[in-house]
Amino acid sequence: MPKYKSLSAALTEQMENEKQNGTFVKTGLDNSRVIRRDPSPKDKGSIWRPPFVHDIDKIMHCPYYNRYTDKTQVFSLIKNDDITRRSLHVQLVSRIARTIGSALNLNLDLIEAISLGHDIGHPPFAHTGEWYLDELYHANTGRHFCHNIHSVRVLDKIFPYNISLQTLNGIASHNGEIELEEYYPVPLDSFEEFDGLIEACYESRLKANRLMPSTLEGAVVRISDIIAYLGKDRQDAARYGMVEESTFYNEDIGSINAEIINNLVVNIIENSYGKPYIKLDKRHFKALQESKRENYHLIYESAATRAKLDITAKPMMAEIYGQLLDDLRGEKKNSPIYKFHIDYVNKTYYKRSEPYEKTEPNQMVVDYIASMTDDYFIDLHRYMFPDSKYTVEYKGYFD
Repeated sequence: MPKYKSLSAALTEQMENEKQNGTFVKTGLDNSRVIRRDPSPKDKGSIWRPPFVHDIDKIMHCPYYNRYTDKTQVFSLIKNDDITRRSLHVQLVSRIARTIGSALNLNLDLIEAISLGHDIGHPPFAHTGEWYLDELYHANTGRHFCHNIHSVRVLDKIFPYNISLQTLNGIASHNGEIELEEYYPVPLDSFEEFDGLIEACYESRLKANRLMPSTLEGAVVRISDIIAYLGKDRQDAARYGMVEESTFYNEDIGSINAEIINNLVVNIIENSYGKPYIKLDKRHFKALQESKRENYHLIYESAATRAKLDITAKPMMAEIYGQLLDDLRGEKKNSPIYKFHIDYVNKTYYKRSEPYEKTEPNQMVVDYIASMTDDYFIDLHRYMFPDSKYTVEYKGYFD
């Protein structure tokens, strides 16, 4: 029987009294502290459309936002609308983070902006596709591809939207693969410092994984990313027929998705209210770690999750990468990278420091591949290599 925990009576009463008396502790980032590369008046914000709402709107109207819909969350090559795609994941992160943020009196607009943008740089085929693309990029340039850093590139360079420093920092430091018991924001006051941190991440994946949020809002999104996928991936694994959801159980956070979300959110609020940090108590943090390890062992590292991709998508990506790079270097203007990527990026005017076409060729190839949905990638490979020996097979609804 699921067990749903509740906030303590003492904290509930305190929060209710403070809201009624107007003494509700505000720990969130004030809108007046927004920092942009170009402090343009049009992005300053207004009483009805605050500055971080500008970020939300820009992210949602980014051409690549649509592509969340057909990007793998965990399970690739499956025709089943009940299996989570990345579009749902970012909504779940946003919902969980805003629930926590509302209880802690944080800036909900900033939370939503970070949440909706945090995975926009994710390539097809989830983290498996990320590893393939990183391997290719590093072999050609000595630089690394990390989806969190590429999400920043999408919103700051490919489409230079003048997104705030606080939103971009939250996106860059969202990495849900590394959990912490306590998140203290690390101050960040300038784009100059931020750009240096981002450049270092291209040289070291370790640095990309260890970036820390500069705001409590960013910290909330980071822990919410883990909460959003921990139980949902188990739910999907059960629907996929890999393992029963009831296989997982931890007495502190439970086993089913709704139970896990509720119990972790309650514990975060209980331990973070009015504090300058975001925190889980030791028992719940240990439970979170143990549950993540179970997910890795039974789901993410399973042959069922990666086997088909290793023998199909990996060599297909190598073929696409190599041919597109040759096309750029040979200035073959009829190549898909010119017709369907460079022209696509340039369709709308953006204020750029230099034309997108002057981007380093490997980076443009990475930009293009990372933008693709799973189906786009497969169709492009078929278009470019009609006689290739590599083909993929989907698991259908009734297989």
